[in-house]
Amino acid sequence: HVQLVESGGKSVQTEGSLTLSCVYSGPTYNVNYMAWFRQVPGKSREGVASIRTLDDSLNYADSVKGRFTISRDVHRNTLNLKMTSLKPEDTAMYYCAAALNWFLPESLLATNYGYWGQGTQVTVS
Repeated sequence: HVQLVESGGKSVQTEGSLTLSCVYSGPTYNVNYMAWFRQVPGKSREGVASIRTLDDSLNYADSVKGRFTISRDVHRNTLNLKMTSLKPEDTAMYYCAAALNWFLPESLLATNYGYWGQGTQVTVS
């Protein structure tokens, strides 16, 4: 099955920048969507950004538009999330996710994704 391993999370200052990475392996030829989600204790998992691997179409949560950029390096099997102008409210555990669906009308909905990484913590202060 598809395996996802995130890295890059750390503590940064407000207005700082950080790039998260997710290395994926396994039968990834079946994966049609990849995304980043985040979660804080006591709240549901929030979709941050997604990419459809078939056409590289992108989708972002309103809260991160203009600040975050999702991308993938197919040669390194890596999904990245470049985060700039970070705010304290961006503090969360960030998760990489993958879905096999051909088309997702709601690509930032956590229940649409069947494969998840273990998460990487981002703290902004």
